[in-house]
Amino acid sequence: MARLRAGGLVLLDGPTGTELQARGAPMDPGAWCGPATLGNDRLLVDIHSDYLRAGSSIVTANTFAASTLMLGAAGLADKAEEIVQRAVAAARAARDAENPSAVVAGSLSHMMPRAAGKAMPDRREIPEDERVAESLNLLARQLKDAGCELIILEMMYRPRHISLAVAAAKATGLPIWYGASARRGADGAVLSFDNVADTPLERVAKLIPTEGIDVAGIMHSGAETIAESLAIIRRHFAGPLMAYPDSGYFEMPDWRFVDTITPERFAEFCRIWIAAGAQLLGGCCGLGLAHIKAAAAVIAAVQQGG
Repeated sequence: MARLRAGGLVLLDGPTGTELQARGAPMDPGAWCGPATLGNDRLLVDIHSDYLRAGSSIVTANTFAASTLMLGAAGLADKAEEIVQRAVAAARAARDAENPSAVVAGSLSHMMPRAAGKAMPDRREIPEDERVAESLNLLARQLKDAGCELIILEMMYRPRHISLAVAAAKATGLPIWYGASARRGADGAVLSFDNVADTPLERVAKLIPTEGIDVAGIMHSGAETIAESLAIIRRHFAGPLMAYPDSGYFEMPDWRFVDTITPERFAEFCRIWIAAGAQLLGGCCGLGLAHIKAAAAVIAAVQQGG
């Protein structure tokens, strides 16, 4: 945060879930990448280590789909604590070995189970808010207990559940970063990622708390939407901005690496996002180590005045 407040640039990591898939770990048909932590501890350490060696200052544990709501769809709700502990332990082991000054983050999302081949859950099957809140609070506590030093709220796009995720994260007392997700509507407008309701991204941006959020930005969104989305976030948040897009698309339980943005094109976008005010750059689903190396090169060049 001191580096960010001084106007510096920080390199995030790349994806863990889709990188596990890309390196051969099976995705669970009920809970996507959450259960992949079991039996893939060494692979997770390797993934985090690769990002750190590429220059990342943050590594995010594989907990995006590790809530009891997600794991319950795979019959693994009783394994939630173990999965979170092992995911965070892998990130910490990599950090301790590669760059002790890096930060280990825990991913907290309001992701819900969805049917095979679907990208979004059936609205009729979304649990009541009380159950969602219980699951998010449990995951937040588990992330802190396992040793996370930061919570990143990832894919904040459903207003109904954003406040629940924020409250759960705040209860831990850990620093919080807020990652919204966006898409373009039929008329070109920037909307919240939810493809069931056409909710303006502005509404999601307005839900960023005025207190307790250190960083905010856009993640798991197409690269071409991010600069405009950052401008919307900036109207409601004065702190450092982050950008980490996805590329390809999701069909439960697999990521489809289709028309993935090249590292060279990603680097061009990184310069655009920095010009738009972003201080933190990284990659989300579908990207990989080559993209993080490309972002690292851009940051190094910008810092050298190039």
